[in-house]
Amino acid sequence: MSSFENSKPALAMLGLQFSYAIVSLITRAALVQGMSPRIFVVYRQAVATVFIAPLAHFSRRKSGGASMGLRSFSLVFSASLIGVTINQNIYAEGLFLASSSMASAMGNLVPAITFVMAYFIGLEKINIRSFRSVAKIVGTVVCVSGAISMTLLRGPKLLNATIFESRGEDWLLGCLLIFASTCCWSIWLILQVPVTASYPDHLSLSAWLCFLGTLQSGILTLFLEKNLDAWKMHSYLEAGCCLFTGIIGSGVSFFVQAWVISQRGPLFSAMFNPLCTVIVTILASIFLHEEIYSGSLIGAAAVILGLYIVLWGKAKDLMKEDEKVDPKLEIDRRQTVKITIEECRGVKPGLEEPLLSDKSNNIEENSGVHQ
Repeated sequence: MSSFENSKPALAMLGLQFSYAIVSLITRAALVQGMSPRIFVVYRQAVATVFIAPLAHFSRRKSGGASMGLRSFSLVFSASLIGVTINQNIYAEGLFLASSSMASAMGNLVPAITFVMAYFIGLEKINIRSFRSVAKIVGTVVCVSGAISMTLLRGPKLLNATIFESRGEDWLLGCLLIFASTCCWSIWLILQVPVTASYPDHLSLSAWLCFLGTLQSGILTLFLEKNLDAWKMHSYLEAGCCLFTGIIGSGVSFFVQAWVISQRGPLFSAMFNPLCTVIVTILASIFLHEEIYSGSLIGAAAVILGLYIVLWGKAKDLMKEDEKVDPKLEIDRRQTVKITIEECRGVKPGLEEPLLSDKSNNIEENSGVHQ
């Protein structure tokens, strides 16, 4: 397999983190302008469904994929409930009460939570004597610590400006909601393993997640949002935010996440989350003139270092698995067995053949006649 093929999952996750950073910034702007967080989630999932459902439909007609069974539907429904409806609703509410920088920084707990969950259910193995396992542990700690230090370790200002200020009275509640959203996202990443195994059509799976998320979020919002005027959009920013987050943030991202997890596992996908904090910091400083401190740059360097360490450990795991089952060696082994069996089969007829062949008998009969 070429190096480009091996790097596809990493490149896909890198592009996904850029899209998540833009989603975080424009969502915060739309919510501060007055859009309801719950209604925003419904519109976002509805746009994603309209975008990806036709693609999934024509793709399945062309490929002729298998229909979804009861078990697959149950897994997809659970993944949609936890990873879309609950996750995005409490995240949007927390983002509104806190800030985009806090939401981005809190999201860096996803790798640690996912690593712990994956270990306890057996998806990730830890061997203290193995340097690969130690690298994954150390890399996770360094990555998360660096992301947290971007928020807590300030130091001297490098850029002196401000953007949206959070409403201080609900700051703690917003942080708790974002933390709960982080836990839901980790569970969603873990659920993708049985979901993609049971229903491997990633495009159709993304359409189902968006569709079920729209229905679930819509029912929830009808009970919680009594003001019908809140469903109206009052600016192009709100409409553009719903379109971008629906198409890119949900439709495309669900497909990419499912594909990457099927290729590299949930931890590999989760370890790219800290990059979103780095990207948000850079984009916010350029376009929104957000404050940047020297501590933020130190934390960003730690994030990249920790990410590299973990990816190195995962790469060594993949190399070890390839050594255990080498396709070339397996083919050679099968060919050797085949040759050995054929040789044995070639000996068997010789043993069963009579000592005097028919040809020998004919010669003896002809000799008797001449005599």
